[in-house]
Amino acid sequence: MRKFRAIYCAGAALIAATSVGQAQPALTIYNQNFGVVRQTVPLDLKGDINRIQVSDITAFLEPDSVILRDPTGKRDLRIIEQNYRADPLSQEMLLFLFEGKTIEFLTVRGEQREIVQGKIIRSGYVPPPPGARRSGSGYYTPQGSYYNSTPGQPIIEVEGKLRFQLPGSPLFPSLGDDTILKPRLDWLLQSDKPGPLNAELTYVTGGMSWAADYNVVAPEIGDVVDLVGWVTMDNQSGKTFENAKIKLMAGDVSKIQPRSVTPSVLWASGTANYARQSPPAVTEKTFDEYHLYTLQRPATLRDRETKQVEFVSADGIKSQRVYIYDGVKIDADRYRGYSYDTIRNQREYGTESNRKVWVMREFANTAANGLGIPLPKGRVRFYRRDTGGQLEFTGENIIDHTPKDETLRVYTGDAFDVVGERKRTAYTIDTSRNFLDESFEIKLRNHKKEPVEVRVVEHLYRGSNWEITAKSNAFVKTDAQTIEFRIQLKPDEEKTVTYTAHYTW
Repeated sequence: MRKFRAIYCAGAALIAATSVGQAQPALTIYNQNFGVVRQTVPLDLKGDINRIQVSDITAFLEPDSVILRDPTGKRDLRIIEQNYRADPLSQEMLLFLFEGKTIEFLTVRGEQREIVQGKIIRSGYVPPPPGARRSGSGYYTPQGSYYNSTPGQPIIEVEGKLRFQLPGSPLFPSLGDDTILKPRLDWLLQSDKPGPLNAELTYVTGGMSWAADYNVVAPEIGDVVDLVGWVTMDNQSGKTFENAKIKLMAGDVSKIQPRSVTPSVLWASGTANYARQSPPAVTEKTFDEYHLYTLQRPATLRDRETKQVEFVSADGIKSQRVYIYDGVKIDADRYRGYSYDTIRNQREYGTESNRKVWVMREFANTAANGLGIPLPKGRVRFYRRDTGGQLEFTGENIIDHTPKDETLRVYTGDAFDVVGERKRTAYTIDTSRNFLDESFEIKLRNHKKEPVEVRVVEHLYRGSNWEITAKSNAFVKTDAQTIEFRIQLKPDEEKTVTYTAHYTW
């Protein structure tokens, strides 16, 4: 019996345990390494102008994306000035701050401890790029890339001599109250009313991503498959989100890379307009030109954590294995920008050949076939059950965002027992009468114990005006310059396909 189901998570106890008054962060994660964070910020506003510090933020916050508002719409808020500080305290950073100054170093030799004075000539510290978060010996940039930035050798002057290492553990003077231990927003905030307020803070952040992964299982014999889809969320933002409401946006959203971090002057006001929905499952809906997936239950997404949630499962999907022989090997860069006149006179163009027959798995993403939902782009892994029920891996590939009612065709590898062979048998060009004739021979061999159909794809590269003047088999014209022969092969059978293309110009 074919069936399709969205995954219902058993999270009722967790949801019930969350009080109505408890604020939950909300995330919308995009599959382009960024996300939108919405969280509650408790404020105690004393007068017209307030100085506020907020440190419960990510390390990759884009400061000019910040929006602060009263979700009830009863109070006007205005950020007169904002400063974003994202380089927390570290020994390397302090050495950099004290370059040119003399500080104390503690040296330990056995039981003996000694304080020596050393002038920091060079710290060796490499400042991180704006918005980057330190990890190990390097940094994660807001775009998600990682590069190693191990500090270079410091230069310390001790008793008039230079050392290319620290003489001991540095003992730094106090830096006062302005030292930060984690990323922080400093606001000069204006409000029309004093008093406590649970404000809503929204911002765009890097360091977050998600991807879809699909496992497709075929039986020992046959091509009716089962599909399970997972979403994998990756949080490298520098912040843990406890009991968060999570949405996943699928689609190719235009996103300009963040500018350098500079102090921002922002306005934030307006009325609240948001939907408080608790859908009973992982649901999907069209949102603008994209698709939005909502997790049914709140989830905790810790910093540097990868979390997976099963979001779709479908049984009894009819599929088919498709064998394709595209025997031409074309060096696209070699002929890029060539005109038809040039290509016609390149005698060897299009004659390169390979013996590999591609194996494709094809199925319709329709409700009648047990699916019929928008499938986010991601990796598809294929398995087949062996005798005894064990699963064996048979290939994988990436699919793009696929709307419902479209057909998926995924390359899984090359056939072992089906072989192709292609060669040109004739080539005649007459530039005075503006025509060219070219003939090919394609041999197909099936060494399998069962019959197969091979789709032979041929490309008509020499010109836009062509006709097939001779052929051994019927063909289908799939586009303006491509034809396809569908050849049935019995076990251990060889067949030969021939055709002649006539070009005019």
